Amino acid sequence: MIACNTYDGRMAEGTAPPEARPGARLPGAPPGAAEPATAGAQAAEPRAAAPGAAALAAERAYLYTKDLILRGELSGGQLISEGRICGELGLSRTPVHEAFLRLGTERLLALSSRKGAVVLPVAPQEARNVLEMREAIESTAARRLITDGGPAQEVLSRLRANLEQQEGYAGTADVEAFVEADEEFHSGVVAASGNPIAVHFFGLLRDRQQRLRHQLLGIRPGHLAVVLDDHRHLVDRLEALDADGYAGMLATHVARHQGAL
Repeated sequence: MIACNTYDGRMAEGTAPPEARPGARLPGAPPGAAEPATAGAQAAEPRAAAPGAAALAAERAYLYTKDLILRGELSGGQLISEGRICGELGLSRTPVHEAFLRLGTERLLALSSRKGAVVLPVAPQEARNVLEMREAIESTAARRLITDGGPAQEVLSRLRANLEQQEGYAGTADVEAFVEADEEFHSGVVAASGNPIAVHFFGLLRDRQQRLRHQLLGIRPGHLAVVLDDHRHLVDRLEALDADGYAGMLATHVARHQGAL
């Protein structure tokens, strides 16, 4: 068998020439120079950051800070710095700054380039506007529910179960849990009307209503029993198919909030 005389006649048959061996020095190349990597041995590209990670961080900072405001842990007029939220959540300033900008557009924060941000208090006129719209939507929804044949037994059972939860929370002065049950109660009445437009607009008021509830009940926790009693009367009016009675009781209920605020 004849030897392969590719280079200098000393290579045995079947031995790859230098240019065919990955990383081998090419003929005439200076010592230490190697052949460029082949297509199958390309260097790995840098790993990209997880998609949407920045948006998720900003959303987390937004929800966290907003919750502090709605629950009254950050009260109106209080100064809040981006650094505080960064430290509590372990985030960089960029997502927290984006969250503050968003809360500014929702009129929950007033941004300051030097001081951070100030929590905007609920103005008396804003509270009045929210309560008036809340009463109008719920009263209309309840009237439709009653005139369309009345609430189904399932709806009444769900509302009664909610009242039992409220009673338990009132007994332990658990304001936060009571406020959530309060929201579920009124939203449940509106949803039972079957009017999606009413549900939509009532939902738009949710954040402001929650803030007002926390503000009222946080200042006057003894008011929980009064609110609970109002809710019992509202369910009684629904069960009696008394639309006017429901509207009157709701007006009294809302007026308690307005007067206390």
